[in-house]
Amino acid sequence: MFSSRLLWTLFVIALLWSVRLPDAAAAEPAATATRYKSVLVAGDGRLPVFDNAVRDVAKRLRASGGSAASDMQRLSSAAPTIAHGGVRLASLDNVLGAIAAMRPAAGQGCLVFATSHGGQDRGLWLQATDEFLTPRDLDRALTKGCGDAPTVVVISACFSGVFAEPPMARPNRVVLTAARPDRTSFGCGAGRVYTAYDKCLLDALDAGGTWPRAYAAIQSCVVAEEQRNDATPSEPQAWFGRAVANLELPGRTRGMQP
Repeated sequence: MFSSRLLWTLFVIALLWSVRLPDAAAAEPAATATRYKSVLVAGDGRLPVFDNAVRDVAKRLRASGGSAASDMQRLSSAAPTIAHGGVRLASLDNVLGAIAAMRPAAGQGCLVFATSHGGQDRGLWLQATDEFLTPRDLDRALTKGCGDAPTVVVISACFSGVFAEPPMARPNRVVLTAARPDRTSFGCGAGRVYTAYDKCLLDALDAGGTWPRAYAAIQSCVVAEEQRNDATPSEPQAWFGRAVANLELPGRTRGMQP
């Protein structure tokens, strides 16, 4: 016969086995897909790499269902691109106005992709009007246009890491940048289709998954490209707010080659 002490011990073991604590993965916010209001900005019109990236990010957003054409605003500094219609001049007023006007509906989020040159401690350069988009101005426009909606911001420029810091670092935002605040990025030379970072971003969008997974893939891709070209490491940066820590990419778009 079992002693009363042994029976009690077995009961406690059975009880503990039945009450399992959630593992780390289960404790994370669930991955959620989001449809976006989007603003896509090519800040320098003198080189085609920036408009090429905006064009092909737009293609992927439409193909994945991540952003309908009617929910998308494109801005450029290249006169031929603007002349095609539906694309506005990438002045500071126009960029901030487009972002402030996004106003996503329930269940929608905001997505901003801006690619250009950057100025250290100044922000992203808008060549057509010789102005800089700063983190503070962008934060204000996003707060007005997006509120607490899930928001993704990708800033592809030298010294762009300042956009992954306060005031931009908010709980509802994912922010990816091409470089540390004190580092350059590379790949805007003549003969290239995209900057190195933008090509890696497009590849990550094609692969699907979540924004944290995309960031890891972009980092690996950029490092490989820098090593091939003997370039100074740019060290892409990121911020993942707790409310969107597991946010999914717009969708799988494999086969959407430029």
